[in-house]
Amino acid sequence: MEYDTTEKVRKKFAARHWKAIAMIVVGIALAVIAMLAVFVWFVGDAQDTGLVPSRLGGWSVGSCVTFFLHLLFWEIVLVVIPLIVAAILIYYLWWKRLPAEERAEYRRMKIFGRSKSTKGGSGISFVVNLLVLLKVYLDHNWNTPFSSWSVDYVVSSYLWALMWILIIVGVPVLIGAVWWLKRQASRSG
Repeated sequence: MEYDTTEKVRKKFAARHWKAIAMIVVGIALAVIAMLAVFVWFVGDAQDTGLVPSRLGGWSVGSCVTFFLHLLFWEIVLVVIPLIVAAILIYYLWWKRLPAEERAEYRRMKIFGRSKSTKGGSGISFVVNLLVLLKVYLDHNWNTPFSSWSVDYVVSSYLWALMWILIIVGVPVLIGAVWWLKRQASRSG
């Protein structure tokens, strides 16, 4: 048996199972459409029920958090759970029916693996924004409408968050650098 490259195996897979691939692509497109439909429905419903203010200037951090938590709930219930059920059905009705040798070949060649060029984010912006939310909470501005915030307050909140990140990360780095320099100086002297 000739050793196939991953690219050849992918092409063979696509040729053998193009109908299933097409159905999966259509399913993903339908899931994206459903996600957007739920979002549009929820935005209108949240304003009509008074969950959030209808004017953007009346929104606060509290109303944003409430809005996003409720939106997340409805997206999970109406999109994610059906998507998981569909994925399980695809797995058992299609993938498990493939011959064992064929599945073993696809696994061996890792045709569904991640690309080596993909990298994850550092998460620093997530941490900065969490610290900004903490400052807003500590300043008792959680339910204060954004329209009453000044640009100075927003800028100072972000600078406060960056300062704390520098303290939390910078102090241990500084201690380590001083220790390393002392160690290097004692070795050379």
